[in-house]
Amino acid sequence: MKEYKYKINGNDYTVGIGDIEGNIAQVMVNGESYSVELPEVKHAAPAVKRVAAATETTVAAPAAAAKPAVQAAAGDLVITSPLPGVIKEINVKEGQAVKAADVVCILEAMKMGNEIHAGKDGTVKSINVAKEDSVLEGTVIMVIA
Repeated sequence: MKEYKYKINGNDYTVGIGDIEGNIAQVMVNGESYSVELPEVKHAAPAVKRVAAATETTVAAPAAAAKPAVQAAAGDLVITSPLPGVIKEINVKEGQAVKAADVVCILEAMKMGNEIHAGKDGTVKSINVAKEDSVLEGTVIMVIA
């Protein structure tokens, strides 16, 4: 079981991620066990392009007011983080029209900025992260309808 320690709003959290079977993950938070349903992603991860990071940063704890589980309809594109890092820029707003090649956000990982592209023409349905959020690989960044 991989274990992570976070401090959110002054509270300490120990999060353990256990077995993942299908789209159900076994997660333990401060000794309490949860079964977490993960969104099913049926597409390849969006292409990323590495660009130099502007500044050196440290990894921040994830936002305490994280959005609830993502509700994606058939045909929606769920954009997930291709690697662990920190969201440095969000270039779109919910409801905004985007083209497939548009850079929707910048994810900093290992002191490199990674452009995350929309991946399809559509409208931003939801944004599930905020600037400076720390994300793990596979974290849902946004949904495009």
